[in-house]
Parts: sequence; C-alpha cells; structure tokens
Amino acid sequence: MKRILLVAAAAFVLAGCPSVPQGPTTKPPIVPVQPDTQHPDELPVVTPPPTDTVPMPPKQQTVDWSSSLQPLVNQMVADDGVVSGKVLLVDSVKNNTNGNLPTQAITTELTKVVSNTNKFKVVSPNVVNAARRTLGLSQDDSLVTRSKAIGLGRYVQAEYVIYSVISGSTKDRSIEMQLMEVQSGEIVWSGKHGIEQ
Repeated sequence: MKRILLVAAAAFVLAGCPSVPQGPTTKPPIVPVQPDTQHPDELPVVTPPPTDTVPMPPKQQTVDWSSSLQPLVNQMVADDGVVSGKVLLVDSVKNNTNGNLPTQAITTELTKVVSNTNKFKVVSPNVVNAARRTLGLSQDDSLVTRSKAIGLGRYVQAEYVIYSVISGSTKDRSIEMQLMEVQSGEIVWSGKHGIEQ
C-alpha cells in the first residue's frame, strides 16, 4: 500500500513540474520605419555589406603539343636510315617531369603529327588500346619501357615503334624520341627537342 501511495505522490509532483521553462521570452524590438514624407514614392536605398574579393588563380600555361612535336617528327622523317611505308606504332608518351602531363592527349597529338607525314602506316589508336587491354597494360602506365613498347609493337605486328619521354621541370621541358625496329630492338633514329610554353 505504501508503494502505491509513493508512486501516486511522485506522479502528482511530476505532473506539477513544467517540462519547458516558463518565463518571459525576449523578442527583438520592432523599430517602425518612418515614411519619407518629402518623397513618398522613393524606396530607401539599402547598401549591401562589403564582400571579400577572391583572388584569381594563376593562369595555367597551355602547350601547343602539335607545334612542339612537329620539328622532331620532321627530323625523323627526313633521316636517311628511316624506311618509308613501314607499319609504325606510336607508344604512349612517358612523363619523367616533376609535374602532371596529359600523356594521353600528347600521345594522340604525336600520332596525328606522324600520320600527317604520310611516311608510315600508323597503327590505329583503337587497335593500340585494344592490344593494351589484352596485354594488361594501362593507358596511364608510368612505367613505360622500351621492352614494353617493343612487345606491344610485336603484338600489333608493327615494324617500327616510337618511344618518347618528356623530362625536365614545368618551366624547362624537353621531349626525347626514339624510333626502334620491332624485330631487332635496334634504335634507327633518335632526337631531342625543347617544348615551347
């Protein structure tokens, strides 16, 4: 019986306690806007608070890869040791610089520049990409080597392969190109050229 009385007393005490504190709430004062009696049609001008200006990021330098690759390709095509009409594979350009380079885009440009010389039968990029997938070679392979390039050349039945490496810093870069015979691995031609910013 005592327990029932204690529970009932506790219930009455708790029922009398407010769960949300009661008391005066403070609201911001309402300031009436005084109408402009001289110019009733004009609205008051509100000036926005000053904002911080965001500094512009440094302008990225773009490289005209076609123009940078053309002189080196012209040297290769003009070389007496290079035979016309052979099947040529343009392997992925290797990046040995201290920054990021769009190696796929550079390889695409190199393929276009070489194709435009009409000196070789250039292996289609679609065939090269399919061969890379079959051999398990990534498009962005940073460990491009001459032996991988020659192996890929043999797979697509090319007679020549172009192996290219870009080295240097972001301010002073150069590209080195080597034309190799796929069967023997012999370097038929090599050249180096600075990349214009």
